[in-house]
Amino acid sequence: MESVQAIKQRFGIIGNDPILNRALEKALKVAPTEISVLVTGESGVGKESIPKITHQFSHRKHAKYIAVNCGAIPEGTIDSELFGHEKGAFTGATSERKGYFEVADGGTIFLDEVGELPLTTQVRLLRVLENGEFIKVGSSKVQKTNIRIVAATNLNMFDAIKNNKFREDLYYRLSTVEIKLPALRDRKDDIHILFRKFSSDFALKYKMPSIKLDKDALALLINYSWNGNIRQLKNVAEQISVLERERNINKETLINYLPNSQNSNLPAIIKKDQDSSDFSNEREILYKVLFDMKNDLNDLKKLTMELMKNDNMSEFQKNNENLIQKIYDQDKEAENYPIIDVNDNQTKEIKDNNYQYVQELDSQETLSLHDKELELIKKSLERHEGKRKLAAKELGISERTLYRKIKQFDL
Repeated sequence: MESVQAIKQRFGIIGNDPILNRALEKALKVAPTEISVLVTGESGVGKESIPKITHQFSHRKHAKYIAVNCGAIPEGTIDSELFGHEKGAFTGATSERKGYFEVADGGTIFLDEVGELPLTTQVRLLRVLENGEFIKVGSSKVQKTNIRIVAATNLNMFDAIKNNKFREDLYYRLSTVEIKLPALRDRKDDIHILFRKFSSDFALKYKMPSIKLDKDALALLINYSWNGNIRQLKNVAEQISVLERERNINKETLINYLPNSQNSNLPAIIKKDQDSSDFSNEREILYKVLFDMKNDLNDLKKLTMELMKNDNMSEFQKNNENLIQKIYDQDKEAENYPIIDVNDNQTKEIKDNNYQYVQELDSQETLSLHDKELELIKKSLERHEGKRKLAAKELGISERTLYRKIKQFDL
């Protein structure tokens, strides 16, 4: 068996990252077997190298190797592309056509972006994996194929299964061995090596001196997020090589080629679907009530300070009654809000919008909210000879709320 270093040289793989080396080792070990392989990793990490390695080091290396981008084939024609069709199977099928599974019989098929396959095609693919059988579009004849499938995806397959976009049984058939390739941002030691290699290649291609990075530019290059991975790094190297006259590249120049480079180290913000029920009417009402209560308390403070400054406390004391209660009935379906007491010998009734305020200021009496509320309800019921409707109207609450209070206080 060849070494990992020899494999890198043969297939043009650059880097010494331990995770990358482990992935290549796994590819070499499974290559001589018939095990199905699923290659995972972000877009642009070089997943296409793994199926080539597994094919070249298997007994199928002299047979055909076909790479199919499942995401690039329209849903209406992908079955025909993979399995073939009979003449007249659909409009435009003027002749019989062999599919990839028939053409590559005895070889290897690489299904890139396998997560994009339609569910109907996934059923057909599962049958090929299980017993090597397939049926052409428009035919009833079962055909056999001896094929090895290596698939790749950049999707989270468990999320796709959960959302009913990918069959769970097909996933486990494809991923007998899963080989995961690391993102470029996780291979920081390899970033500069790759950039130098790309710069050298483009200098040779366009017949110009190779570009070089200064210290600050190199630091920016290494710490950039590289969401497009190796593919993005290669594109950046080519752009700079072609567009920049100056061959020594500084940080300011490099920034122009890196989208959002100033925020490259910030964590990504992932939006999640929110259920509209999380923002219920009761919650909105509560926020409004609390906000109004705050404003009303501020108004009360201002009023008290004004009275104290004007020395009108005695007159204020004469013109007010001995009861205080703050009862809100914001929700007519029986929302009851607490009484607000102010520790003084005065009372004042304030009406503001939909709320009624009465403040009891009697230092000689108990300031228990429970006792004051009970006393107020008792007096109102006695005054109206037990008629709840009239008592509720006087108290400024709904009859239903009053009924609940009567039961609560066992009146």
